[in-house]
Amino acid sequence: MDSHSLTPQIETGIQHMSESVFVGLSRTVGTSQQVMMRRDVIDITEMVRNKARTSHQIMVMLSGSSREGFRMKGSDRDYMYWFNNHPVIWDLPQTQFYNIHRQVLILSVSSESPPGFTLLQLLTPRADNRVISALVTMNGGRYISSSKYREITCSDVFPNSTVHGPCGSGYIGGMEYDSAFCFACDFWPPSASSWIDRCHTWPQPQVVRDIVRSGCHFVAIGHKLGNHESNEWRISFSLAEQKLVYSMNHCQFLTYGLLKLFLKEVINNGLGDDEKLLCSYHMKTSVFWMIQQNTIPIWCPQNLLKCFWYCFKLILKWVYEGVCPNFFIPENNMFLSKIHDEAQNRLFVRLFDFYEKGLASLLHSPSLGSYIVNFLYNPRLSICTDEHTLVSEVEFDVEMFREIWGENSLSSPDFYRSMKYLNTVEQLVVSPLTQYQVLMLLLFTTSLLHKAAFTLQNMYSNTTKNKLMYIADRMSCHMLKLTAKFGCISDRLYIAMYYYKTLRYTEALSVIEMTKVNLAQPYVMYNMTIDTERYTEAVGGQSWSTKLRHAVAWNIMLENRIIYINELMTEQMVSLQNHFPVLNIPPLVVLYMLEFLCYRHIDTMRAQTALNDLQVLVHYDQGLYVNVHLRDISWQILGICQQISGNLHAALHSYQQSLRQSPYHKIQSATLMRIHELG
Repeated sequence: MDSHSLTPQIETGIQHMSESVFVGLSRTVGTSQQVMMRRDVIDITEMVRNKARTSHQIMVMLSGSSREGFRMKGSDRDYMYWFNNHPVIWDLPQTQFYNIHRQVLILSVSSESPPGFTLLQLLTPRADNRVISALVTMNGGRYISSSKYREITCSDVFPNSTVHGPCGSGYIGGMEYDSAFCFACDFWPPSASSWIDRCHTWPQPQVVRDIVRSGCHFVAIGHKLGNHESNEWRISFSLAEQKLVYSMNHCQFLTYGLLKLFLKEVINNGLGDDEKLLCSYHMKTSVFWMIQQNTIPIWCPQNLLKCFWYCFKLILKWVYEGVCPNFFIPENNMFLSKIHDEAQNRLFVRLFDFYEKGLASLLHSPSLGSYIVNFLYNPRLSICTDEHTLVSEVEFDVEMFREIWGENSLSSPDFYRSMKYLNTVEQLVVSPLTQYQVLMLLLFTTSLLHKAAFTLQNMYSNTTKNKLMYIADRMSCHMLKLTAKFGCISDRLYIAMYYYKTLRYTEALSVIEMTKVNLAQPYVMYNMTIDTERYTEAVGGQSWSTKLRHAVAWNIMLENRIIYINELMTEQMVSLQNHFPVLNIPPLVVLYMLEFLCYRHIDTMRAQTALNDLQVLVHYDQGLYVNVHLRDISWQILGICQQISGNLHAALHSYQQSLRQSPYHKIQSATLMRIHELG
C-alpha cells in the first residue's frame, strides 16, 4: 500500500475508508474530548493523592493504557509505587541535592548491565525494611536484588497477587491490575541523552523539557541475557511515555489504538500466551518512531489507514531484522530475549501473511470490520468525522460520571488526613484547571466531607465532655449539609444515616422522604442507567454541577474503616479483613433500610411498609436499581432488617440468597455469622 504505487482513484478510496475507520475508532477508543476527560480526571486524582502525602509515604502513579486514555474492553490497570525518600542518583556528585540524614540514597551502577538495565547500590546504612530484606552483597557493596524485592512487595498493595514480570498481578472487583513497586530518579538517564538531541520536530521543546525534568523509574526485572538477571533493574520511561502520548494529536492516538486492536484481535488471535511475542509496548514504540522520523507529514482522519500501514511495515521490518530499538535508548534491543531464531521466523511468516492481504486484514477485527464492510458496500456514502456528532451529550455525560466515580477513591479513616486532603483540594482550586478537573474536585470534597463527618462523630461519641461532643456534632452536621448542596441526589442519604446514628429519627425521615421524591424522578441517572429522552428534557445543556445535583444518583460507598451505622459493623469488619475497602450499596437499598430502622422507633406499621418496599426491590429488581455485583450486600441488608423485625425465617432465606450471589464484597463469613445467630 505504498503511496507512490496508488492511482488517484484508489488513493481517494483509501482516504474515504480511513474516514470510516476513524469514525469506528472514535466510537471504540474514544473521541478527543472523551480521551482528554479521562486523562484530566486521572491527573487531578493523582495530584491530590500525592500532594497530600508526606516525604516518608509511598507515592503512586497510574501508568499504561488506562493512564493514556484508553478504555477498551479487557484493559487492565497498571500502578507504580515508590518511596519518595529513596531517590536514585546516577553519580556521586548528585548527592549534593539531597539531605543524606533524612533520605535513603541509591546509586545506579550500569557498567556491567545491558543497555536499559542497571544495578542499584544502597549508599546509606538505613532504608525501608523491604529494601533491607532484598539486599545482596556484590563487589564489596550492598545491592538491592530486583527478584527479592519483587517477591517481598508483590502483595503489598493488593493481597494474594502473583508475580508477573516486574509486577504483582490479580483481579479486584472484576478488574485486572498490575502493581509494580519501583524506585524513582529525579534525573534523566545519561544513557538516554541521545534522545534529547533527536527531538527536532517532535515532541515540542516544552514537552522535552518537562520529560527530562521528570526523570525516570526503575522496575524490578533484569535482562534475561544479562550477567546479573536476578539483581538487575530495568529503566522505566513510563512517565515520559505518558507525556509523549498526551502530546499526540488525535489521529496519532487513534493509530496507536488501531495497532493495539489489530494486535489483540488479529495478530494474537488464536495464539497461546507463550506464542504472543509482540505486545502493546512494541506498537506504541513504532508510533513514537514514526512520528519523530516524520515519515508521515500529515496525521489526519483521511490518512489514518496509511499511518497504520506505515507503522505495521516498521514492525514487520523490526521482526525481519530481529531488532526493535527502544525509543529512548536505541541500543536496547527489545526483541533480544524473546524474538529470535525459530520464534522470530514464525512471527515474521505470520505478519507477512497479513502484509500480503493488505488492509483486508482489518476485516478480521470484530471492533472495526463492520465499518470497513459498510464502506465497501457504500463507497460513496458521505462520512462525517466531526466528533461532536459521534457521541451525544447524554453518552458523554454517562461516561464522564462513570469515570469520576471510578476515580473517587481518596479513602482515609483518619480525620486529620481527610483535612489534609481537603487542604490540598483548596490549594488546587485556585490553579488552572479544566472543567472536568473542577468537577472531580467537587466530588472529592463531598466524599471527604462525609467521611470526615462520620470519623469525627466516632472520635467523640464516647466522650463524657458534652461541650466537645456538641462541637463535633455541629461540625459533622455542617459538613454533611455542605455535601447535600453540591453532591449528587444520593449523597443526602449520608445525612439521614448520621441523623439515625445520633438517634434523630424524625430528622432522618424528613431527609429520606425528600430524597425519595428526588430519586423517583424519571430523568434520574442511576449508576449510569438512564432514560435518554427525559434526562435531556430535564437537564440537557445545563452545567455538569447542575446535572450532578438534580439528575444523578450513585451507590452509597461506606469506607470499611469508618463506622456509619452499627447494624452494618459486622459486614464492614469482615469485608475489611478480606482486604475489600468499601461496602458499595445501591441508594434505594440504603433508603429503605434507613426508613425501616427509623420508623421502628416511631411507627411500626410504616416500618413494615418500608421493609416490604425493600423486599420487593431486592427480590424483583432486574438490575435497574440493584447492580448484579451488589446483590450480595443487598440481600444481606434485607436479611438484617428482617432479623431485626423478628421474621427469622425470611431472614434465613435472605442470608442464603446473599451467599449464592457473586462474592463481590467478600462478606460470606459475616453472612454465616448472621445465620448462626438465628439458631
